Amino acid sequence: MRIDGNSFVVTGGASGLGLACAKHLAGAGARLAIIDIDAMAAERAAQEIGAGALAFGADIADEGQSRAAIESAERGIGPLRGLINCAGVAPGERVIGRNKVHALESFERAIRINLIGTFNMTRLGAALMSANEPLETGERGIIVNTASIAAFDGQVGQAAYAASKGGVASMTLPIARELGGQGIRVMCIAPGVFQTPMMDKMPDEVKAKLGALAPFPPRMGEPAEFAGLVAHVIENTYLNGEIIRLDGAMRMPAR
Repeated sequence: MRIDGNSFVVTGGASGLGLACAKHLAGAGARLAIIDIDAMAAERAAQEIGAGALAFGADIADEGQSRAAIESAERGIGPLRGLINCAGVAPGERVIGRNKVHALESFERAIRINLIGTFNMTRLGAALMSANEPLETGERGIIVNTASIAAFDGQVGQAAYAASKGGVASMTLPIARELGGQGIRVMCIAPGVFQTPMMDKMPDEVKAKLGALAPFPPRMGEPAEFAGLVAHVIENTYLNGEIIRLDGAMRMPAR
Protein backbone atom coordinates (compact mmCIF):
# COMPACT_ATOMS: atom_id res chain seq x y z
CA MET A 1 0.00 0.00 0.00
CA ARG A 2 1.20 3.47 -0.78
CA ILE A 3 1.39 5.97 2.06
CA ASP A 4 1.09 9.02 -0.13
CA GLY A 5 -2.51 10.08 -0.59
CA ASN A 6 -4.01 7.50 1.77
CA SER A 7 -5.63 8.11 5.17
CA PHE A 8 -4.19 6.86 8.45
CA VAL A 9 -5.12 7.08 12.13
CA VAL A 10 -2.45 6.87 14.84
CA THR A 11 -3.50 6.22 18.43
CA GLY A 12 -1.21 7.54 21.13
CA GLY A 13 0.03 9.90 18.47
CA ALA A 14 0.65 12.86 20.77
CA SER A 15 4.01 11.60 22.03
CA GLY A 16 6.71 8.95 21.81
CA LEU A 17 6.47 6.23 19.19
CA GLY A 18 3.02 7.37 18.09
CA LEU A 19 4.16 10.93 17.43
CA ALA A 20 7.15 9.65 15.46
CA CYS A 21 4.79 7.54 13.31
CA ALA A 22 2.42 10.45 12.79
CA LYS A 23 5.24 12.73 11.65
CA HIS A 24 6.72 10.10 9.35
CA LEU A 25 3.43 9.26 7.68
CA ALA A 26 2.45 12.90 7.23
CA GLY A 27 5.89 13.59 5.78
CA ALA A 28 5.32 10.78 3.29
CA GLY A 29 2.10 12.40 2.08
CA ALA A 30 -0.52 10.67 4.21
CA ARG A 31 -3.78 12.25 5.33
CA LEU A 32 -3.50 11.88 9.08
CA ALA A 33 -5.54 11.87 12.27
CA ILE A 34 -4.23 11.49 15.82
CA ILE A 35 -6.29 9.94 18.61
CA ASP A 36 -4.93 10.38 22.12
CA ILE A 37 -6.38 10.44 25.61
CA ASP A 38 -4.72 13.86 26.06
CA ALA A 39 -6.78 15.97 23.69
CA MET A 40 -4.67 19.10 24.16
CA ALA A 41 -1.43 17.23 23.49
CA ALA A 42 -3.01 15.67 20.40
CA GLU A 43 -3.99 19.10 19.12
CA ARG A 44 -0.46 20.43 19.71
CA ALA A 45 0.98 17.47 17.82
CA ALA A 46 -1.41 17.99 14.92
CA GLN A 47 -0.50 21.67 14.73
CA GLU A 48 3.19 20.78 14.80
CA ILE A 49 2.73 18.26 11.98
CA GLY A 50 0.55 20.59 9.92
CA ALA A 51 -0.50 19.35 6.47
CA GLY A 52 -4.12 19.21 7.61
CA ALA A 53 -3.51 16.69 10.40
CA LEU A 54 -6.53 16.27 12.68
CA ALA A 55 -6.63 15.57 16.42
CA PHE A 56 -9.19 13.82 18.59
CA GLY A 57 -9.21 13.19 22.33
CA ALA A 58 -10.48 9.75 23.36
CA ASP A 59 -9.92 6.84 25.73
CA ILE A 60 -9.20 3.93 23.39
CA ALA A 61 -10.79 1.46 25.83
CA ASP A 62 -14.05 3.42 26.01
CA GLU A 63 -16.38 2.22 23.27
CA GLY A 64 -18.34 5.43 22.89
CA GLN A 65 -15.35 7.76 22.89
CA SER A 66 -13.25 5.61 20.59
CA ARG A 67 -16.03 4.99 18.09
CA ALA A 68 -16.86 8.69 17.91
CA ALA A 69 -13.19 9.60 17.45
CA ILE A 70 -12.35 7.12 14.69
CA GLU A 71 -15.57 7.77 12.78
CA SER A 72 -14.99 11.53 13.02
CA ALA A 73 -11.41 10.99 11.88
CA GLU A 74 -12.57 9.10 8.81
CA ARG A 75 -15.07 11.82 7.94
CA GLY A 76 -12.26 14.35 8.20
CA ILE A 77 -9.47 12.58 6.28
CA GLY A 78 -11.34 10.21 3.99
CA PRO A 79 -11.70 6.41 3.84
CA LEU A 80 -9.46 4.84 6.46
CA ARG A 81 -6.67 2.78 4.92
CA GLY A 82 -4.40 2.33 7.92
CA LEU A 83 -4.57 2.22 11.72
CA ILE A 84 -1.40 2.39 13.81
CA ASN A 85 -2.04 1.54 17.47
CA CYS A 86 0.63 3.03 19.72
CA ALA A 87 -1.43 4.08 22.75
CA GLY A 88 -0.53 2.29 25.96
CA VAL A 89 0.91 2.38 29.46
CA ALA A 90 3.97 0.69 30.98
CA PRO A 91 3.32 -0.07 34.67
CA GLY A 92 5.77 -1.76 37.00
CA GLU A 93 4.70 -3.59 40.14
CA ARG A 94 5.77 -6.80 41.89
CA VAL A 95 3.29 -9.57 42.58
CA ILE A 96 4.51 -9.59 46.18
CA GLY A 97 6.08 -6.25 47.09
CA ARG A 98 7.76 -5.19 50.28
CA ASN A 99 4.60 -3.96 51.90
CA LYS A 100 1.72 -5.24 49.75
CA VAL A 101 0.64 -7.59 47.01
CA HIS A 102 0.12 -6.44 43.43
CA ALA A 103 -2.98 -4.25 43.25
CA LEU A 104 -5.70 -5.86 41.17
CA GLU A 105 -6.77 -2.42 39.98
CA SER A 106 -3.39 -1.67 38.40
CA PHE A 107 -3.31 -5.07 36.68
CA GLU A 108 -6.80 -4.49 35.28
CA ARG A 109 -5.80 -1.01 34.10
CA ALA A 110 -2.86 -2.37 32.10
CA ILE A 111 -5.05 -5.00 30.47
CA ARG A 112 -7.81 -2.49 29.82
CA ILE A 113 -5.62 0.07 28.09
CA ASN A 114 -2.96 -2.03 26.37
CA LEU A 115 -4.95 -5.09 25.35
CA ILE A 116 -8.65 -4.22 25.38
CA GLY A 117 -7.94 -0.74 24.02
CA THR A 118 -5.84 -2.13 21.17
CA PHE A 119 -8.47 -4.75 20.32
CA ASN A 120 -11.23 -2.16 20.51
CA MET A 121 -9.51 0.13 18.02
CA THR A 122 -8.61 -2.83 15.83
CA ARG A 123 -12.23 -3.97 15.54
CA LEU A 124 -13.52 -0.45 14.92
CA GLY A 125 -10.83 0.26 12.35
CA ALA A 126 -11.41 -3.05 10.60
CA ALA A 127 -15.14 -2.38 10.36
CA LEU A 128 -14.48 0.90 8.57
CA MET A 129 -11.79 -0.55 6.29
CA SER A 130 -14.00 -3.46 5.25
CA ALA A 131 -16.28 -0.97 3.48
CA ASN A 132 -13.43 0.40 1.35
CA GLU A 133 -13.08 -0.24 -2.33
CA PRO A 134 -10.10 -2.57 -2.74
CA LEU A 135 -6.87 -1.20 -4.15
CA GLU A 136 -5.30 -2.70 -7.26
CA THR A 137 -3.62 -5.29 -4.99
CA GLY A 138 -6.98 -6.26 -3.46
CA GLU A 139 -5.99 -4.59 -0.20
CA ARG A 140 -8.55 -2.60 1.74
CA GLY A 141 -6.46 -1.61 4.73
CA ILE A 142 -3.74 -2.38 7.24
CA ILE A 143 -3.59 -2.41 11.04
CA VAL A 144 -0.25 -2.23 12.86
CA ASN A 145 -0.38 -2.92 16.61
CA THR A 146 2.34 -2.33 19.18
CA ALA A 147 3.38 -5.06 21.60
CA SER A 148 6.74 -5.12 23.42
CA ILE A 149 9.66 -7.46 23.93
CA ALA A 150 8.23 -7.72 27.46
CA ALA A 151 5.66 -10.04 25.90
CA PHE A 152 8.51 -12.55 25.57
CA ASP A 153 11.20 -11.36 28.02
CA GLY A 154 9.09 -9.93 30.83
CA GLN A 155 11.12 -8.81 33.82
CA VAL A 156 10.36 -8.96 37.53
CA GLY A 157 7.67 -6.35 38.15
CA GLN A 158 6.26 -6.58 34.62
CA ALA A 159 3.53 -9.17 35.13
CA ALA A 160 0.73 -6.80 34.15
CA TYR A 161 2.64 -5.18 31.30
CA ALA A 162 3.88 -8.50 29.89
CA ALA A 163 0.41 -10.01 30.09
CA SER A 164 -1.16 -7.09 28.26
CA LYS A 165 1.47 -6.99 25.52
CA GLY A 166 1.52 -10.77 25.24
CA GLY A 167 -2.18 -10.59 24.46
CA VAL A 168 -1.56 -8.01 21.74
CA ALA A 169 1.07 -10.27 20.18
CA SER A 170 -1.05 -13.43 20.45
CA MET A 171 -4.10 -11.98 18.73
CA THR A 172 -2.09 -10.90 15.67
CA LEU A 173 -2.32 -14.15 13.70
CA PRO A 174 -5.97 -15.06 14.35
CA ILE A 175 -7.16 -11.57 13.45
CA ALA A 176 -4.93 -11.50 10.35
CA ARG A 177 -6.36 -14.85 9.29
CA GLU A 178 -9.90 -13.62 9.76
CA LEU A 179 -9.51 -10.25 8.08
CA GLY A 180 -7.38 -11.51 5.22
CA GLY A 181 -10.53 -12.52 3.37
CA GLN A 182 -11.53 -8.86 3.37
CA GLY A 183 -8.17 -7.61 2.19
CA ILE A 184 -7.08 -6.21 5.56
CA ARG A 185 -3.60 -7.00 6.85
CA VAL A 186 -2.76 -7.13 10.57
CA MET A 187 0.80 -6.75 11.80
CA CYS A 188 2.46 -6.33 15.19
CA ILE A 189 5.76 -4.71 16.19
CA ALA A 190 7.40 -5.60 19.51
CA PRO A 191 9.84 -2.77 20.29
CA GLY A 192 12.66 -3.02 22.78
CA VAL A 193 13.83 -0.09 24.91
CA PHE A 194 13.23 3.15 23.03
CA GLN A 195 14.15 6.76 23.74
CA THR A 196 10.71 8.16 24.52
CA PRO A 197 9.40 10.73 27.03
CA MET A 198 8.69 7.84 29.40
CA MET A 199 12.40 6.95 29.39
CA ASP A 200 13.49 10.58 29.75
CA LYS A 201 12.44 10.45 33.39
CA MET A 202 15.12 7.86 34.15
CA PRO A 203 18.68 8.79 35.25
CA ASP A 204 21.27 8.84 32.47
CA GLU A 205 23.21 5.94 33.99
CA VAL A 206 20.09 3.76 34.00
CA LYS A 207 19.36 4.61 30.38
CA ALA A 208 22.95 3.79 29.42
CA LYS A 209 22.73 0.38 31.11
CA LEU A 210 19.45 -0.41 29.38
CA GLY A 211 20.81 0.58 26.00
CA ALA A 212 23.93 -1.53 26.52
CA LEU A 213 21.75 -4.66 26.77
CA ALA A 214 21.42 -4.59 22.99
CA PRO A 215 24.30 -6.47 21.32
CA PHE A 216 24.28 -4.04 18.40
CA PRO A 217 23.82 -1.20 18.25
CA PRO A 218 24.39 -0.93 22.04
CA ARG A 219 21.89 1.85 22.64
CA MET A 220 18.20 2.52 23.00
CA GLY A 221 16.12 2.65 19.87
CA GLU A 222 15.11 5.93 18.28
CA PRO A 223 11.40 6.60 17.66
CA ALA A 224 12.23 7.39 14.03
CA GLU A 225 13.47 3.81 13.62
CA PHE A 226 10.14 2.47 14.84
CA ALA A 227 8.29 4.82 12.49
CA GLY A 228 10.48 3.71 9.60
CA LEU A 229 9.57 0.09 10.23
CA VAL A 230 5.87 0.97 10.38
CA ALA A 231 6.20 2.67 7.01
CA HIS A 232 7.90 -0.39 5.52
CA VAL A 233 5.20 -2.68 6.91
CA ILE A 234 2.54 -0.49 5.30
CA GLU A 235 4.27 -0.54 1.93
CA ASN A 236 5.20 -4.25 1.88
CA THR A 237 1.95 -6.00 1.04
CA TYR A 238 3.29 -9.49 1.73
CA LEU A 239 3.88 -8.73 5.41
CA ASN A 240 0.88 -10.06 7.30
CA GLY A 241 0.09 -11.85 10.56
CA GLU A 242 3.61 -11.46 11.93
CA ILE A 243 5.24 -10.05 15.07
CA ILE A 244 8.47 -8.20 14.40
CA ARG A 245 10.91 -7.59 17.25
CA LEU A 246 12.69 -4.26 16.90
CA ASP A 247 15.32 -4.39 19.63
CA GLY A 248 18.93 -4.64 18.37
CA ALA A 249 18.93 -8.35 19.39
CA MET A 250 18.21 -7.36 22.99
CA ARG A 251 17.00 -10.02 25.41
CA MET A 252 15.93 -8.60 28.74
CA PRO A 253 17.38 -10.12 31.93
CA ALA A 254 15.14 -11.15 34.80
CA ARG A 255 15.86 -7.85 36.59
